[in-house]
Amino acid sequence: MHVIHRGIANKKLKENLLLSFKKSFDLGFGVETDIHATKDENFVCFHDFTLNKIFKKKLSIKNLNFSDIETVKNFKKNPIPLLEEVLKASKNKYPILIEIKPNLSLKLLKKLVKQTSKYSKCIFISFKHENINKLLRIKQTLKVGLSFSYNSKITTIVEKSKNKKIDYLILDKVFLNHKKIQNLNIQKFYYTIKNKKDFNKYSNDNCLIFENL
Repeated sequence: MHVIHRGIANKKLKENLLLSFKKSFDLGFGVETDIHATKDENFVCFHDFTLNKIFKKKLSIKNLNFSDIETVKNFKKNPIPLLEEVLKASKNKYPILIEIKPNLSLKLLKKLVKQTSKYSKCIFISFKHENINKLLRIKQTLKVGLSFSYNSKITTIVEKSKNKKIDYLILDKVFLNHKKIQNLNIQKFYYTIKNKKDFNKYSNDNCLIFENL
């Protein structure tokens, strides 16, 4: 199972746009997307905590209603999609790795579980592992994964992998050649593959999160 990172199927597409996600689905791949919750409790597909990088506005998403975001200059050129729109575009045919960026309250996570309940291909992942623990308290049958950065300790990854409630490990590509990690009896996704050489080298034996191919 391979998925496209933020819907960036090629260099002409920008990250986390509904058009990009639809292109990924058209190619037959699932997607990975980051999500944040707005002040009015809408889930949006966006990487950063603020609008500064894309819109040059030092405004935090958590402090804005979605209607406020829609009025930001250049929003029409780079519209931030709602998670609900991406789910509908997937037609429940393709996996969606939903990376929860901030620490979300139990209330918001319950809303997320409800909103995604009709879509069986969702996999919830986060670098903030407390999000995953809370999700499992809400519903034990959810498909979930723990994310780790390139400098995570091997011992930590191994220990976390022993939790039988966790379905996936989401790992930086630096771990692709680490024998102890490869031998762990749990499904793993490796991010982010950005060239065809690496994709061709690792795609047969691993699940990859890739882009720009």
